[in-house]
Amino acid sequence: MQNRSDSLVSRAVRCGQPTKRLLPAIALVCAGLSNTQGFAAETLLSTPKISPDHRPKNIAPLTVSGGEEQVTVTVRRRSEPLQKVPVATSIFTSKEAARNNVHDFQGIFQFIPSANFRTSASSKDRTVFVRGIGTISTSPGVEPSVSTVVDGVVLARSGQATADLLDLDHIEVLRGPQGTLFGKNASAGAVNIVTSAPTEAFHAHADASYFSGDEYRLSAGASGTLVPSKLTANASFLVGGYTGNVSNLSTRGTVNGYQHRGARTKFAWTPDDQTRITLGLDYMYSNDAVPNGVFSSTSHVAYPTGVVTGNAALTQALASEGIQASSNNTRVSNNTLSKSIDHNGGASLTLDRKFGDYTLTSISAYRRWQNTQDQDYDQLSQAYASLPQLADHGWLDFWQASQEVRVASPKGHLFDYVAGLYYLHTSDTETYDRSLQPYTGTASSGHASFGTTGNNYAAFAEGNLNFTGNFRAILGLRLLRDDLDYRFSRTSTSAEAVTGIRPNYASNGSTAHNGYVDRIGLQYDLNRDIHAYFTYSHGYKGPAYNVFFNMQNTDAKALRPEQNNSYEIGLKSQFLNHRITANFAAFIEDFSNYQANFLDTVAGATVTRLINAGTVSSKGVEGDISIRPFRYMTVGGNFAYTYATVDHFNCPSGAPLSCNVNGQPLPFAPRWKFVLNADYTRPINDRFTLSLDSDYTWQSRTQYSLTETPDTIQKAYGIWNLSTTVEDRKHRLRLTLIMRNAINTHYASYIGYGSLGGVVNWLPRDYGRYGGFALHKDF
Repeated sequence: MQNRSDSLVSRAVRCGQPTKRLLPAIALVCAGLSNTQGFAAETLLSTPKISPDHRPKNIAPLTVSGGEEQVTVTVRRRSEPLQKVPVATSIFTSKEAARNNVHDFQGIFQFIPSANFRTSASSKDRTVFVRGIGTISTSPGVEPSVSTVVDGVVLARSGQATADLLDLDHIEVLRGPQGTLFGKNASAGAVNIVTSAPTEAFHAHADASYFSGDEYRLSAGASGTLVPSKLTANASFLVGGYTGNVSNLSTRGTVNGYQHRGARTKFAWTPDDQTRITLGLDYMYSNDAVPNGVFSSTSHVAYPTGVVTGNAALTQALASEGIQASSNNTRVSNNTLSKSIDHNGGASLTLDRKFGDYTLTSISAYRRWQNTQDQDYDQLSQAYASLPQLADHGWLDFWQASQEVRVASPKGHLFDYVAGLYYLHTSDTETYDRSLQPYTGTASSGHASFGTTGNNYAAFAEGNLNFTGNFRAILGLRLLRDDLDYRFSRTSTSAEAVTGIRPNYASNGSTAHNGYVDRIGLQYDLNRDIHAYFTYSHGYKGPAYNVFFNMQNTDAKALRPEQNNSYEIGLKSQFLNHRITANFAAFIEDFSNYQANFLDTVAGATVTRLINAGTVSSKGVEGDISIRPFRYMTVGGNFAYTYATVDHFNCPSGAPLSCNVNGQPLPFAPRWKFVLNADYTRPINDRFTLSLDSDYTWQSRTQYSLTETPDTIQKAYGIWNLSTTVEDRKHRLRLTLIMRNAINTHYASYIGYGSLGGVVNWLPRDYGRYGGFALHKDF
């Protein structure tokens, strides 16, 4: 299998003469979109050259040099060969997604050694980590450390980015601070999602896949010319579902599955040879029936003493419901169906205009995200003597509007640059209800209404000072301002704190902060195939408020901005006529005022608090290697050694657990993670092509909690995946047989403490071995 990081990527870019004017599929999809709530917006990220033939401006096309394919990306907001970009970058393509049956971050990041993903029952709680750095919080008053960008549009909240990725072209994962060009703020890294661009030549496709566990995925799309030499468009849709791999004994059903529906379209208008205007619309409906964890233990193991505290009441309650807590448990007994329903979408308009050798780009975007969640907080089907029933219901309505304008100078001069202005407005409105029914006594409930409003303003620039054709300095700067205000009101039927519910409380506040981001470095081309660089970057993430259901006085004070200094040295090289690609990066990152979650309790129920945790650091080495030892064969290996630790922890007042965590690992930061892959593709005859693909992913033991408790550690594990593809070129048909987790390794994608005791695991899609097929047809 080819690599996910800086490897040779196999992709066909089809160009041709205009054909039939419009595809009925586009009309159908657009008609459907017009009746769907919450449009969404996608646009070309790159600043493409406007050429008379109006060829499709894909973000990462393959160029050919000396007969060898090379990947082109827009990591620095202009098209450049990946091998020459002085940024550690991983690439994951749509072809790799299809042959591994992964279509969201949780699946894709298994194949990117420097990235990890924190799952949860609700999309509000899901988080991306790069080099061990990420922000876990349900609060609308905090921004992610890792910025997610879809076709040039920044997603202000990480929950927006966890949906199914429809019509994906590829993903670029940029490691380390990226704020000089990628807004809003990207203190730990950026995930740049690029979707397919319209083509001039007519092309249509259909995909169908089915896997054990009743998982299916149906998608189709079309692209082509509407008005010759003026207007091209594409459209695609998706229907998919999965029953799940967890049994709910209370309802006698299966959970931990999903239902997804979505559509996407783009229109690209070229009124003249100097101008290109792209309108993007998209919408995705997600219904994820993810339980609030499955019990792996009914006891707690204290840190650092190792003392085990059992919970006899929980053990007895689970036994009465037919559940034995263990690492292999796949059963829950929930009378409330935990689920997260999301409507995610928007619209964007991108203008690219050539002025001589300069290119002006404007991206105007609006996005909306609505989320409804239900959670079985107590994780049992009924109340017991010391274990009450609690049920949660939350609702969220979030929207953002953004405007970016930038100019790219011509290359080949003493100084070339990209510079621009950026503005983002966000508005969040939420309600959250929690009901409490004890075994005996009076029921209680709490209702909270809260929200935030934010504004981000920035001026940015990054450029190259070219001393010679082979030696240059990298200079980047972003000046920014964050304005944030919140409002909160909670009412409770109890005047005192009861299990999981604090009494009445109301507050509001505002804060503002000016910040900066910079990048300084040197790059030297030893020859046309070997490039070395060194960069220093200062990262920034704005102030925050801990706005959540159980907010109290101690949360009313704004958290200080998170800032970091990062040093990176890298080497990108190719040998033997590009038959070997070997890229390496070493880094040191130091963070101050790190914004992180720490455990808290409310009358015996587990909750979390967002705090300025102190100082943390991440240092390590990354490598990406791809080799073509002989014709038809490609092998690769990618690894990340990440030493991410707490340097000095600021213990919050009233912390229920030990704060003696200095020197301990950060959550979601395995010390070692690597991917080995092999791909053998050759023609069988003039009509058929056979591909054999295999990959093995492995990561060392991983701590999932900042409390450093021993029972929230996932042991080291490895996953082996296989696929076989037969392509019929005559009929443009491709069949892929896929087996995931061939050696049937059981692991948890997240481990945490149960709300009323015990330890719970979250089970991934590939928790056990499964297989199926994917069928692709081109028209």
